[in-house]
Amino acid sequence: MEMEAKEHYREMSKIGKRELMSKGPLICLDEILKNEEIVANVDLGTLEIPLKKIVGTYSNSRSNAFSKSFMPAIDTDSEFRTKWIALYESHLEEGINQPIKVYEYLNYFYVIEGNKRVSVLKSLKAFSIRAEVIRLVPKKNKNDITNTIYYEFMDFYNKTKLNCIWFTKKHSFNKLLSMLEAYNPKLYLEEDKYEHFKKFKYDTFREVYLKMGGGKLPITTGDAFLEYISLYGINDQLTGEKLSNRLKQLMKELTHFKKDDVKIQTNEQKDSPKRLTGIPNLISIPKKLKVAFVYARNIKTSGWTYGHELGRRYVQDKLSDQIITKYIQGVPENAFDYEYIKALAEEGNNVIFTTSPIFRSATLKCAMEYPNVKFFNCSDDRPYEHMSCYFGRVYEPRFLTGMIAGAMTKTNIIGYSATSPSKEVISAINSFALGAKLVNPYSEVKVAWTREWNSHEKFTNVETKLLDKKCDVISNRNLKVARTETEKFGVYSMLCSFQKGSEEPDKYLAAPIWNWGIYYEKILNNILNDSFRTIVNMFNSNSKLINFWYGMAEGVVDIYYSKKYVPISLQKLVEAMRKMIITHEFNPFTGEIYDNTGKLRLSEDQQANPYEILNIDWFVDNVEAEKYI
Repeated sequence: MEMEAKEHYREMSKIGKRELMSKGPLICLDEILKNEEIVANVDLGTLEIPLKKIVGTYSNSRSNAFSKSFMPAIDTDSEFRTKWIALYESHLEEGINQPIKVYEYLNYFYVIEGNKRVSVLKSLKAFSIRAEVIRLVPKKNKNDITNTIYYEFMDFYNKTKLNCIWFTKKHSFNKLLSMLEAYNPKLYLEEDKYEHFKKFKYDTFREVYLKMGGGKLPITTGDAFLEYISLYGINDQLTGEKLSNRLKQLMKELTHFKKDDVKIQTNEQKDSPKRLTGIPNLISIPKKLKVAFVYARNIKTSGWTYGHELGRRYVQDKLSDQIITKYIQGVPENAFDYEYIKALAEEGNNVIFTTSPIFRSATLKCAMEYPNVKFFNCSDDRPYEHMSCYFGRVYEPRFLTGMIAGAMTKTNIIGYSATSPSKEVISAINSFALGAKLVNPYSEVKVAWTREWNSHEKFTNVETKLLDKKCDVISNRNLKVARTETEKFGVYSMLCSFQKGSEEPDKYLAAPIWNWGIYYEKILNNILNDSFRTIVNMFNSNSKLINFWYGMAEGVVDIYYSKKYVPISLQKLVEAMRKMIITHEFNPFTGEIYDNTGKLRLSEDQQANPYEILNIDWFVDNVEAEKYI
């Protein structure tokens, strides 16, 4: 055994020396913390920690003895070498039982005592080690994404005691925790459900995912796992063959998880109508294209659904010689939505539009199973290899309705009801507030959340809450508007004014409107003509994915306002700004713009580009949004 131990050390020290020369010494926590404020030290006790998360040492006294991967970097006869070899032999005989001591900082571990034990186990590709852990808690910094994710992780850890998962996007830990609430496996004796989840769900997924090359993707295993269970559910039975088949398709999507893999298509492509060659024949164009639309609500009661139905009727009329359309309505917004969408694919529809963001996961799941069907989901989400997303630059008409709100308010307090702080919603709120501020520098916009996509009751409750805050003009998804007011456009959200003491609007002032028919006509013509250059991009795994994001210039979104209640002088100003937005002479997100914490976000005359607007996660300085829990 002694000869084996010496040979193993010799091989590992070769690796360590090479790595030390090319990548430098082991990371030292002392150096990292020089410019950081630690607000608390928390003793977590003795835990089993993943070796892959041990990335450095506490002080620099030992940093030059190891490479960045903890391989020994000393190859001469020395006390260090003798002790390392003795530890190796001891581990082979009886294992390493004494816990090491570490600091945990941002969910990574730094060794205080036990560097050689870590080195030996890493050289043998062990998975974990027992450690006495002290957590170093940094000062909270909302402007630092890693810091924000770490605070979410600490809440997650306090409930689950799991430290093996990490995400690169905010709110992921909260999403997983919410899903874990529905995870109730059959447990034996004192078994913990979170440990059960780790062993039978996460670890099973991790093993297959890494074998299939997941470690080469620019994301964490946690990111990939969350995407998987978002599609298939946390209670899905993970078997090797089934998991491998699903991951084969999903990993095509995960390749594009990075932000820079997305191209935002903001205007209509002007390519020649000639048929392009070299396009993979994923959609075989029949004599008449069969197109299906999926609605979450009823056409007669939902303004949003009615707007899409107007679009379906429009495109059926316009392209009647080339397409046949159908729709299903009242599709449940739960796990059963997949079955409805799947049935449409089984029926032989060539193109399927799912008209609510709530259907994203079910649509993607079907798209991976039916590659010969083209799926589109109406959301501002990132596009996918198997599925495209489409939405409108609704922030453009929101800016104009904000101008009307700012001019018409008497209290200077304007209300805005919204579902949740998604990217599209935040950009719309900010644009609305900037429009109000343009005509009224004293205006304030109060935001209240409904937390549901299409609940009339919730929007009514939020309206009452905003009235209590002295708002006299409110932008709300108000469904009490007479159908005669909305029949032409499919209005689903109205800007209303209120008299003091009244809970009913006295005037319907304005609304952003959607022309979904124009949108659907553009997309379907692209498929029918096979001439849209982005069709090549959609089906070419080596290119960037496309997110369709048309606006006022393309006629997809616009503004409706009351000629009766909006003063003529204000109408003229709104029309002037409308024309400037359409001709791209004006961008609502033009600096100077400060957020509501006082931070400068856009300097004078600086303009946000489409990608930046789609990813805004802050509110402008005249917005006060209630906390979203």
